[in-house]
Amino acid sequence: MHPRPAPRVPAEGELEAIETASRDEIAATQLQRLRTTLARVYEHVPHYRQAFDAKGVHPSDLKSLADLAKFPFTTKADLRAHYPFGMFAVPRQQVVRVHASSGTTGKPTVVGYTQGDIDRWAALMARSIRASGGRAGDMVHIAYGYGLFTGGLGAHYGAERLGCTVVPMSGGQTEKQVQLILDFKPDIIMVTPSYMQVLIEAMQKQGVDPRGTSLRTGIFGAEPWTEAMRAEIETQAGIDAVDIYGLSEVMGPGVANECIESKDGPVIWEDHFYPEIIDPLTGEVLRDGEEGELVFTTLTKEAFPVIRYRTRDLTRLLPPTARSMRRMGKIVGRSDDMLIIRGVNVFPTQIEELILKDGRLGGQYQLVVGKEGPLDTLEVRCERQPQRPESEAAEAGRALQERIKTLIGVSASVSVLAPDAIERTLVGKARRVIDQRPKG
Repeated sequence: MHPRPAPRVPAEGELEAIETASRDEIAATQLQRLRTTLARVYEHVPHYRQAFDAKGVHPSDLKSLADLAKFPFTTKADLRAHYPFGMFAVPRQQVVRVHASSGTTGKPTVVGYTQGDIDRWAALMARSIRASGGRAGDMVHIAYGYGLFTGGLGAHYGAERLGCTVVPMSGGQTEKQVQLILDFKPDIIMVTPSYMQVLIEAMQKQGVDPRGTSLRTGIFGAEPWTEAMRAEIETQAGIDAVDIYGLSEVMGPGVANECIESKDGPVIWEDHFYPEIIDPLTGEVLRDGEEGELVFTTLTKEAFPVIRYRTRDLTRLLPPTARSMRRMGKIVGRSDDMLIIRGVNVFPTQIEELILKDGRLGGQYQLVVGKEGPLDTLEVRCERQPQRPESEAAEAGRALQERIKTLIGVSASVSVLAPDAIERTLVGKARRVIDQRPKG
């Protein structure tokens, strides 16, 4: 096991000027770019012209940042209604790349990029990796999926822009992932946190101490994860675990990123993305510090600008610390992923926190939702730690069941399974919820 080196904290001269600018300077940049973006979409995107007109607003009505609240929201349904290219603000011939969501719940959402968009994305990802402690010359192992998913190529271009050596592994082939980490000795890994858990397990099965690898930092995103999971990964792998946030509809990864010196929530790169927190039911804009749904307006996107895009992610806006820009709290869940079990709101991350507090239980879990007569049922499936005896499983299950009832307020059955009983994710995000309730 190697001792974890001190985090690489950037010197003042390594930061871009905007990262240490005053709040007034940031707001002035946002207002100027927002005016340009509103005019752009009104001129070039029929959907936005119709939506603005229907609400009785015009780009010229934006006199201050607060005036953005007068403009309509954009939702994933709007993007799907104009599939595939109807939301583009430039002719398709000027689009140099397209990405798309998985489309598991309907048509995929398609996003486009001009060459200028690609360049800005690479620059923001380089800024994000640098905030995570990365520097030119570092080797970066990328295990995010490549292809239409934005994670792999977004990380790839950013690492190259920073001057790093890139290992474009993509997802899957777990044994090969481990072998390349041991052979190539990368400094940084970029991957979903749930797949990092899989890699740690694979190393342990091979008799490799995950704390003894060359890895110094993990940049984890693409799915919600908790402080408990951060602590588990950092302890098991001997690395600094840093949170990166993004979504395809806004750009991809690199919309926000934690600073390694503080690890107190991703810093939103506010010179390119204007954040709001709204009440998910009323749409009312909430004050900083209040929990609600995160909404983004892009400020510099050319091909695919979005106005007040409802992410469905539930979080808070927090004051600046390591940079001059505001931070976002950990994603507590998604307004469309929230489970309502017999009238109680339940988020998978709440269950995860409780599981990871019990040293007898591993980090993999699934929530199985069903129905018995008119009542919803919830089964929590988790695993015991490989080094713990099977005889502890029943008591660990009873303890977890009691904590769920006491702290979340819902009755659940708990199944503590053998190690490796829950299917592992090999590419992309973990499947945490299995909803078996009849549709319709």
